[in-house]
Amino acid sequence: MPQGLSRKFRIAFILQAVIASFVIVIGVFAINAVLKQTLLERRLHSQAVEYWKVWERDPQQSQPLGIVVQGFVVPAGGTTELLPPGLRAFGAGFHELPANNQLVYVEQRPAGRLYLIYNEGFVDELTLWLGVVPIAFALLALYAVTWLTYRTARRLVEPVSWLAGEVARWDPRQPDAGRLAPERLPVAVGREVSQLAGALHGLAARVGAFVARERAFTRDASHELRTPLTVIRVASDLLLADPDLPSRTQRSLQRVQLAGRDMEAVIDAFLVLAREADVAPQSEDFSVRDIVYEEVVNVRPLLAAKPVQLEVIEEASPQLHAPPRVLGVMIGNLLGNACNFTDEGRIEVRICEDRIVVRDTGIGMSREELDKAFEPFYRADQEHPVGKGIGLSIVRRLGERFGWPVSLVSALGEGTTATIGFKALRPA
Repeated sequence: MPQGLSRKFRIAFILQAVIASFVIVIGVFAINAVLKQTLLERRLHSQAVEYWKVWERDPQQSQPLGIVVQGFVVPAGGTTELLPPGLRAFGAGFHELPANNQLVYVEQRPAGRLYLIYNEGFVDELTLWLGVVPIAFALLALYAVTWLTYRTARRLVEPVSWLAGEVARWDPRQPDAGRLAPERLPVAVGREVSQLAGALHGLAARVGAFVARERAFTRDASHELRTPLTVIRVASDLLLADPDLPSRTQRSLQRVQLAGRDMEAVIDAFLVLAREADVAPQSEDFSVRDIVYEEVVNVRPLLAAKPVQLEVIEEASPQLHAPPRVLGVMIGNLLGNACNFTDEGRIEVRICEDRIVVRDTGIGMSREELDKAFEPFYRADQEHPVGKGIGLSIVRRLGERFGWPVSLVSALGEGTTATIGFKALRPA
């Protein structure tokens, strides 16, 4: 589940506090270690200089001694037997006595050799109080500021979160615009969120009106567009039943019937596509074979004057649970294209267990034409256009709507093969 703004802000501030704490602690201790080493060496060197000044004035000066620094002097030509054993092997420079946590500075001069021993344990304890305690107060201040900043940021985004929650509860088919009406907004939403809520309120109202108009159109068109087509079909059937009708008039009436069937198929497709995706049209169990043969009968008049053989090959007898007219529209469009663009040869409809394949030996399409074949109003044969150029577009959209993928394979001058695949197929 995507994280809300409040959760993201909380994570961001926690990470900020953790990273800042880590940087402060590491940085302070690193700087302290470097400064401690540098300052100790400078301090020991300066104390050595001071002691030698005193030594030059009074060679009988006692050994240097203090709370933090302890010293020994070995005069020139003197013995080191009085030195602690750990110091005797040290030459000039700085040395460590890890066992005692001490830093040793040895300085050689003509008058003798000076040993200064610095107790680092005292310095570490002092550093603890002068370093760790201020760090703790700094971290507490950082956490307090981070918490206050987070609370302020959360209050700023709460109106946005509220608005997102209100919009998330909308029904896309009928958004409740009233929930974002200006008089129903909380007082503390702020000017920007009020403006956004107002824009969404207007959008929801327009969407609701659009959905209502779409539903009214689908309902009315389903009746009003079919009624004249039914009249045309019935009247042409009655006229064709007259045995004395001239052949020329019969051919004209057959074209009227064919055009009426094409128009009815287009209307059916548009009405199905106009429905909302989650509102399923009326479905039933039907045989794919029956639909195929029905569409084959419908398109045979297109081949009346052509040397083209139209054949159905049954490899299986599948059944589907769906609107039969949808599959009829898809097959009818594919068969219509095959008949229109095949002047001689063969058209084959193969019924398989999980697909229908329509193959022809027509003019075919080039690779460029095949890439655009599913675009609305595109015609491959621009010199001799047939139809409106929306058939394949409707076929693909219907296939996507019902989970029946459509594919085309074609070669220029060799023909075209169209395939409708079925995802929810069960044998008869």
